[in-house]
Amino acid sequence: MTTFLLLLGGLVLLVLGGELLVRGSVNVASRLGVSPLVIGLTLVGFGTSTPELVTSVQAALAGAPGIAYGNIVGSNIANILLILGISTIILPIAVESRTLKRDGVVMIGVALVFAAMAATMPAGRLVGAVFVAALGLYIYVAFRQESQSGAEHGAAYDKSIAAQEADAGLVPAPGPKGSLLWPLLMALGGLAIVVYGGNLLVTGAVGLARSFGISETVIGLTIVAVGTSMPELVTSVMAALRRQTDVAFGNIVGSNIYNILGIGGATALMSPTMVPQEIVTFDNLVMIGVSLLVVLFAWTGRQISRWEGAVLLAGYGVYVWSIWP
Repeated sequence: MTTFLLLLGGLVLLVLGGELLVRGSVNVASRLGVSPLVIGLTLVGFGTSTPELVTSVQAALAGAPGIAYGNIVGSNIANILLILGISTIILPIAVESRTLKRDGVVMIGVALVFAAMAATMPAGRLVGAVFVAALGLYIYVAFRQESQSGAEHGAAYDKSIAAQEADAGLVPAPGPKGSLLWPLLMALGGLAIVVYGGNLLVTGAVGLARSFGISETVIGLTIVAVGTSMPELVTSVMAALRRQTDVAFGNIVGSNIYNILGIGGATALMSPTMVPQEIVTFDNLVMIGVSLLVVLFAWTGRQISRWEGAVLLAGYGVYVWSIWP
């Protein structure tokens, strides 16, 4: 019972702390005059990935690489099969060409690079630095393209918009508006809550694995991955309900890119380790396969239909069944 309370409490604190951290950071940046587009692509874009980031880094530092990298790979698989599947069943998803041609290719590319790295070398600090630098370059290119008037929006922008639509008024107009003290305290308090929540979640996940004789990797790929992906589920479903289906698709593609480059990179930088062999030989291949599948679905008619969404959702059930002991 204590293990399940740790898991549940950790997830709740991660989501709550992430919300406070993003709100506080966004308000600080806005009052310092940072442009809404920069705030959206960076602070808000990373905001919904905060639970995955903290959980993976803490798991790696705690000597649980199965949870650390299972969370990253499992979140990407759940984003496509579970979350996009549910969103598409609610409403068929339209896909903008830039999100598909540029960002869909980037999503597949980073999945391939991560899988090749995991199969051939440890996830060391040099790998982590390269991944984080690649994410910085991706965000810079996205910013340059989004800054052009009349430009078609890409996945990084959609990820930001999805979070803002789910939490109206998240990015206020830039400019000095009162003291910075309260937003700073909010951000610092959110950070402390996120760190504590991540610690509880990792402790609970390790305890659950040991209590039931299930590998930490399987727990990371399923329970932890789905739990930390709750912000993506909420933002994508909300976008689908608002009939902003292109945003729902871009949100998932952007999240998967952020997960591998940002979270995978930060995890490797802070705690170099080997990616578990189970992930290398099976789950990475599944991640690549479902990334290719969803891009193929989107390419046919520039949309993902309800029956294709049902295939994705059923695929998640098959995936969990195949790895669960």
